[in-house]
Amino acid sequence: MRKTTTFALLATALVALGCGAGATEEVAGTAGASGEKGEKKATKIGDAARDGKFEFTVESSKCGVKKVGSDLLGAKAQGQFCLVTVNVKNIGKESQMFDGSSQKAYAADGTEYSADGSAALYANKNAETFLNDINPGNQVTGVIVFDIPKDVELTKLSLHDSMFSGGVVVALS
Repeated sequence: MRKTTTFALLATALVALGCGAGATEEVAGTAGASGEKGEKKATKIGDAARDGKFEFTVESSKCGVKKVGSDLLGAKAQGQFCLVTVNVKNIGKESQMFDGSSQKAYAADGTEYSADGSAALYANKNAETFLNDINPGNQVTGVIVFDIPKDVELTKLSLHDSMFSGGVVVALS
């Protein structure tokens, strides 16, 4: 009986934690990542887009980079690095952790690419995109790094306030 009670409490706690996680706020010009009906058009570089407690503004995107960091400390791309500079503002009322590894990039054929967290450490002077707590009203600008094949071109990003959120789509082309 005791194991059943402990399991029930654990399950209840996990459900309670998950209830608030992933809640997204859609505003004009934002969209979820999945392309389901009822979504709004994706935003583009330079436009603000909201997901949960964060407002994202993609400032630039540069692909074809072979290495990030210095000659002594750095990371070399398996294919090519795409460096995406993003401003992240906390629009909520509580501190929220920004995790660059929760962000995704997509090619035209729908292939999904994960962010390269270790390369991002070399691309950012102050680890802006690595588990960075952002207080309400504050913002950071950092580089999210994607290591993609040399012959691939990214067409969109899916930016998330947490690994559980629906995300917002930003077109890169």
